[in-house]
Amino acid sequence: MKSVLLIATLIFTYSLSAQTSYEKGMNEAFALWEQQKNIEAVQLFERIASAETDNWLPSYYAGLIEIVSSFGLKDEALLTSKLTRAKGFLDTSSSVSENNPEIIIAYALLNTAYMAFDGAKYGMTLSGENITIYQKAQAIAPNNPRVLLSKTEWDMGTAKFFGKSTAPYCEDIEHAIVLFKAEEQTIPYYPYSGLERANEISINCKKETSPN
Repeated sequence: MKSVLLIATLIFTYSLSAQTSYEKGMNEAFALWEQQKNIEAVQLFERIASAETDNWLPSYYAGLIEIVSSFGLKDEALLTSKLTRAKGFLDTSSSVSENNPEIIIAYALLNTAYMAFDGAKYGMTLSGENITIYQKAQAIAPNNPRVLLSKTEWDMGTAKFFGKSTAPYCEDIEHAIVLFKAEEQTIPYYPYSGLERANEISINCKKETSPN
């Protein structure tokens, strides 16, 4: 999940004198996240969201941190608590920005966290839900590189689970890279990350498909 944490590096640079309280708070929250002070980062994003009620980003990041930090947990009660909180944050974010593809695919990542914990328990219901989520996100934003990357990683994971080749999905990764490079990054604090992760997968694709 290192690639997800790279979101924290996508902070627009402002001079201290020009920063608003929102910008200062967001920069501090991202800094806390980079330092792996997840609880403090979530709390700060939550406070920012309570002040910026028409801004979907603070709640989105609060939810994302809870999701990302749930991978690898061994305690189901703790996992459920974190992901329940995450869903609450995403619901708040979605209420501010309906049909937002970035929020939609975050719900899919939340489901993936449950399935990574216990595939037998959660896979049957949530795998189908994720398929629907990705279909919705693609219908809304077919040229969003994060939507394509997230869906393709999901497809690759499914293929591996069933012992099938991931090679058919390598072309989608290359397409995502093209979309990432063409994307204009104009909105402060928007979750533009993903190109590095796509490049990593592309390299692995080439290794797996190259002749010995």
